Amino acid sequence: MSDKSGLSGQGGVEMTEEAIEAYLLSLGSRGRTEGTLQSYRNRLHMLRSSLGEDRLLDRDTLAGWRDGLLEAGYSHGTVNAALSVVNGFLAFVGRRELQLERDRVLPEAAAPELTREEYIRLLQAARHLGRERAYMLTKVFATTGLTVLELPRLTARAVREGRVETFPSGTRRMTYIPRCLRDELLGYALRAGSGEGPIFITRSGRPLGRTYVSDCIRALSGPARVRAEKCNPRSLRRLYQATRTDLEDGAAALLARAYDHMLESEQLSVGWDSRQSGSEQSARAGEY
Repeated sequence: MSDKSGLSGQGGVEMTEEAIEAYLLSLGSRGRTEGTLQSYRNRLHMLRSSLGEDRLLDRDTLAGWRDGLLEAGYSHGTVNAALSVVNGFLAFVGRRELQLERDRVLPEAAAPELTREEYIRLLQAARHLGRERAYMLTKVFATTGLTVLELPRLTARAVREGRVETFPSGTRRMTYIPRCLRDELLGYALRAGSGEGPIFITRSGRPLGRTYVSDCIRALSGPARVRAEKCNPRSLRRLYQATRTDLEDGAAALLARAYDHMLESEQLSVGWDSRQSGSEQSARAGEY
């Protein structure tokens, strides 16, 4: 099958649109429903969008994708189901040696809470030590909520536009990039030679692996005086989510108070006066 699809390669396999559709067509001929095929299509395209521009899939990139799903909060069962789809695709193109076993996926323990004060100390430590990549990665996860899996979508063009397009669970989502982060990212990309593609890449131009990203951030734990188990992309994303929840709750409370104030002002102007006697209210009603 790999020769027919033009996907063969010694190190990995190229995930082309044609190969994906050929795989789905073969499943359809074996009685799979359209709903099932669409679910498989979404999962395969989610994996494909996380790969580099060469769309090359190997065991390392597949393991990184698996770990990224866990990091993003997907359940053990969901990740196993996604792996089954990918393993079926790899069998179809004749690359079973790239498959990952389902039972190797283990649920992660909840990461401990990271405070904003600790987050600031991580940034200060990275800046003091001159570790620009660690600084930028820490800031990206804490201010955008992106996952390691979605980092390849963070391109120079996306930064200039102020938003990055991602496809969690196969659905389209636009993530806002704060203004304070844009100039820093573009400056970093220029110095790192990232060009127009993904901001964070290896020397060979491949997306950064999850292990490398986690180790890069964890290395700041000692200088920042922050527990090592808090220094990872998942804890930074949870800080982002908690901060947004707090701000949204505060904004909702302000909105509720402003609305109540408006209604009270209207009440003073046109509200029914409950202190009037029944005869006065009847007399007023008769005037209309």
